[in-house]
Amino acid sequence: MNTGNPSAPTFRYSAVTFDCPDPAELARFYGEALGLPTVFSTDDFVLLGQEGAAGLGFNRLADYRRPTWPDPAQEKQAHIELGVDDLDAAQSRLLTLGAVRPEFQPDPDRWRVLLDPAGHPFCISTLV
Repeated sequence: MNTGNPSAPTFRYSAVTFDCPDPAELARFYGEALGLPTVFSTDDFVLLGQEGAAGLGFNRLADYRRPTWPDPAQEKQAHIELGVDDLDAAQSRLLTLGAVRPEFQPDPDRWRVLLDPAGHPFCISTLV
């Protein structure tokens, strides 16, 4: 977006990066769930994406602490929202890939909260 200031830099949204204990494992989960290929990989960082589109990054953090959602003892920090056509089918596929369905579900008829393999909560919804 240009603000009309010719000296202002141009910014592009390029990626969201999640801290985790195992970047390869978390990239495998999201890569299979979203059909995204790996565009860059080291032992400590993996980036998924498509040419010209924003990606998802996964960064190794040595002292990573899993979120304890819905218990606020270790906050979730951030989460991703995924739009789906069929909640039950999407949930089944994501559980097969390694997600976990916590017992507490705020509104399971409208959206579902799942936990990725590193414990990050994420939502699936037909509303998005």
